[in-house]
Amino acid sequence: MMFDNAYLLIGLSVLMHVAWNLLARHVEPRANYLWWGLLAHLMLLGPYALWHLWAEALWNRTLIVALLVSAAANTVYFIALRRAYHYASVALVYPLARSSPLLIVLWSWLWFDNGVTPAEAGAILVSVVGLWLLAASSGKGDARHAVVWAGVAALATSVYSISDKLAVASLPGFASQIGFITVGYTVSFVGLSLVQWRESGSWIPAVRPKWRYIVAGGLFIGVAYALVVRAMRELPAAHAVSFTNAGIVLAVLMSIFVFHENQHWRQRLMGAAVVSAGLVLLGWVR
Repeated sequence: MMFDNAYLLIGLSVLMHVAWNLLARHVEPRANYLWWGLLAHLMLLGPYALWHLWAEALWNRTLIVALLVSAAANTVYFIALRRAYHYASVALVYPLARSSPLLIVLWSWLWFDNGVTPAEAGAILVSVVGLWLLAASSGKGDARHAVVWAGVAALATSVYSISDKLAVASLPGFASQIGFITVGYTVSFVGLSLVQWRESGSWIPAVRPKWRYIVAGGLFIGVAYALVVRAMRELPAAHAVSFTNAGIVLAVLMSIFVFHENQHWRQRLMGAAVVSAGLVLLGWVR
């Protein structure tokens, strides 16, 4: 079945992730689109997903610990990413934040004694080098501070990816997997609201995006993440997260050929090609 094919799940996740990031291009920065997207997820899918998590999950100590760790790490990820964007553009920050597969390989080897093969590690390294090339193509902003916060985001991603992998064995259905995500997003929403209040003195962003952007973001942001968690039933965490970086390749190609953003286009195409080569190699050696 398609819904049990890990690669198709990741492909659908990539399309959803790219879609809601494209919507973000049309939203004023003061709107804090991620805040609205999380709120919409909690309102549209939260009650349904949390009920299924409670009723269907195979509750055990591992699941409870993973739930707490993922929730905390997701919150750190969102806050760190927001801080990084204060210092530099998405073009510099996001590829660095998505370098987490290297850390996931390290944690898997140190903590669980199930590291990937040298060939798989080499393929992941190639894909991450491509991300670094993409980040280097943007020289705007305070790179020194941005890199630190992007590194924190990458670290947080590696932590919640490992805990997601541990949890998915106890989450039999897709609805319960979305419920697992919803718990983390609830904590993240509280964290982002605190940051919002600290920065502006208001709990609610000054600008509200159009309703269709809010609804689409709410439907895509959590489901895209849950699809990756579901794919982890079949794939190691490092592989699943690596393959989601195909979304960055797609975004780069669209920015150049659809939106005609031609600054440093040669280096960006080279970075996208290196990421793609690493992912193809990873799929082949697996």
